[in-house]
Parts: sequence; C-alpha cells; structure tokens
Amino acid sequence: MRILHTSDWHLGQSFMNHSREREHTVLIDWLLDQVDAQSVDAVLIAGDIFDTGTPPSYARALYYRLIAQLHQRKVALLLLGGNHDSVSVLSESSPLMHHLNTTVIAATGDAAQHVVTLPRRGSATPGCIVCALPFIRPRDVQQSQAGQSAQDKQRSLQTAIQETYAQVFAAAQAQQAAHENAHGLRLPIIATGHLTTVGASSNESVREIYVGALEAFPTKAFPPADYIALGHIHKPQKVGGLEHIRYSGSPIALGFDEARQSKEVLLVDVNASGLQAVTPLPAPLCQVLASVSGNLTSLPAALSALSAQGTPEHPVWLEVTVQEDDYLPDLAPRIEAMVQGLPLQVLRVKRQRSTAMPQLFADTGESLDELSPTEVFARRLAQETLEPVLSQALTTRYAQVLRQLQAGDAA
Repeated sequence: MRILHTSDWHLGQSFMNHSREREHTVLIDWLLDQVDAQSVDAVLIAGDIFDTGTPPSYARALYYRLIAQLHQRKVALLLLGGNHDSVSVLSESSPLMHHLNTTVIAATGDAAQHVVTLPRRGSATPGCIVCALPFIRPRDVQQSQAGQSAQDKQRSLQTAIQETYAQVFAAAQAQQAAHENAHGLRLPIIATGHLTTVGASSNESVREIYVGALEAFPTKAFPPADYIALGHIHKPQKVGGLEHIRYSGSPIALGFDEARQSKEVLLVDVNASGLQAVTPLPAPLCQVLASVSGNLTSLPAALSALSAQGTPEHPVWLEVTVQEDDYLPDLAPRIEAMVQGLPLQVLRVKRQRSTAMPQLFADTGESLDELSPTEVFARRLAQETLEPVLSQALTTRYAQVLRQLQAGDAA
C-alpha cells in the first residue's frame, strides 16, 4: 500500500494581497502526475486544506478539481480538517464526497467514525486502516472546570487528546484483528494529527493551535501506529528523529521565513509487516520568495544577484530588511528605486532597529539625562562613517532645528 502524505496547502491564501492560485494550480497538476508515476494508492491531506474558514471561489474550485481528478484515477482521498479549516465548509459536501471515493473528517466525534479503511488503487481491497484524527479542538474532548490553573488545563487537555487517540486506536485494532481473522492478513495502521508535538521545529508562518493551553503534545503519547502522518508544522521533518512520525510540511512556502526550506510531499509504503519506506518527493517551485538584508550601500548588489531567480512575468517576491540606515524616513521609495527594471517585487520593507543608542553610554557609564541634546547628537554622529561635508551639514541642520524647538518652548 502506497500513501501520498501531504498537509497545509492553505488553498486561497492571500499573501500580502497576492493570490497563490497559480502556485496551487501547478501543485495540483504536479501531484496528479506523481500519483500516476509513483503508482499511489491513496492521498492523505493532514489538515489546513484551506487558509481561512471562508475560502474564495477559486480555492473551492481547485479543491473540487483535485477530488474529481483523483476519483477518475480510482485513487482514494482522505481529508482531515485543520485549525484554519471551517468544520461546516468541509462537512457540507461529505455525502457527495463519499460517492467520489473521498472521506472528509472535519471534526472530532465518536471513536468509530475516525477509523477509516483506505482501499488499494482501483479496487475495494483494503490496504490500510487509518486513525483519522483532524485538528482536535479543546471543546470537543474536555469540559472546563472552575478553579483550574493554566497548568491544570494544559495537563487536562493533553490527557484528553491522549485518551482520544487511545480510543480510536483501540477501535482500529479491533477492526485489524477482525480482518486478520477473516482473511489471514494484517492491515497496517496509520494515525494522523494536526498539532504541534514535542521535538518539532516550527516557524513564524504557523499560527499556534492552542494559545496558552497546549504548547506541544508529547511524542510518547501517540499510539504505536505503523506510521503517524502529521500536519500543522510547515517544515518537513521527522519528529524526534523517529522514522515513522513525520510532518510532510507545506508544499509551498507560506511565509518569507520558509523561503529557503525544501518543500516536499511524502510517499509512504506500508504492508502487513508495517512501515517499509518513506520517500520525499521535492515539490515544484513556481514562485520565488526571498529575504535580503543590508544597508543602502550593500543592498543594490544583493538585489541584483537575486534578480537572476525571477522573470518579468513572475518576479521574485521580496522582503527587504534595512540595517544601519533604518532611521531614514523614505526607505520604501529608496528600495523601490533599487529594484526598478529588475524582475523583483518588494512586498515588505522592514527596519532593523539600530543598537547604537545603548552603545553611546556603555563605555562611560553615563546615562541619557547627564548629557545635553547636542552631546547626544555628536556622539551618535561619530558612530557613522560619513563624508566630512555631509557630517558638517547634518550638524548645522541639527543646530538649526534645535534652536527652532527651543524658541518654540520659550514662546
């Protein structure tokens, strides 16, 4: 049995007012090609199918296109709800999905409804059993009690999630035993999850699931499934170095902090003996995101080097962090002038605040109130490497502004 494990597509994401429709279209085309080329039996998306609870119409169209194309290929599809997904949006078409060889698990319910058997491609022959758990909302598994501390709530929630996994896994084992007794063949068990677990490396694009309640679910609390397919963390990785517990990561970069990550989906091979292999498939890159930093002197060369990665039709999306010159009020137009004529599009300009002010007094032990404004300005100016003419002009202009301010106070 070969499963394609992926997650965190975030269909419909508006990235700084820029649509990701083209990227997701390319992704779906590529994934369908891989399903054929790699003889995939079933596709599993472990949460965050959509970016918001009210996805735009084009995102829904892509979603239904994926379902229809996999159905034509007689490939089973298992969709799990994530913390970005709306339970009602995913659930609204569940009866129809059933007739399209697709199972949608949008929210947590009775243990039995989370035990899903995935068939081999083009047949009704069972290939594996899945403990299909989506993003688990606290209200679905526990009740708040008066007087609980934050630590008590965290422990209670972790216990409730662990018990939920245990109940679903027990139901899966019962089904596994019944099939083995009837057919003499052990079906492997796969578990899913959309959460942060101990040992995972996160990034700023991930919005925390449980704010102030559950920081990370203990790895040892997962049931002993043959493979555990996780979503929510966008960086592909093994959890705690364990081969059978994996985040597939997001297939496209969802933030500038992910720009240098290698994006992928995972081919998971399981049989009666358990997990056989996990093979990463590098996802296609059709929109380059890049972060660059420097001062106004070094940035032109860095931007020129990045321009080789873009085209006039599809420029590189840029985040520029300005160092040292962060005090200038007109940074945005200066940066725009630097990229003029280059296949680069600046989406965000950040200022890296200088640490120069604390250094003004570090050596002498003086405090700010011991110096006059002119002395503070002179010390700050001395830390810059400026032409004498410019330094003198700044000093003169500062003196003029200071006199105007003092005259205003006197009046």
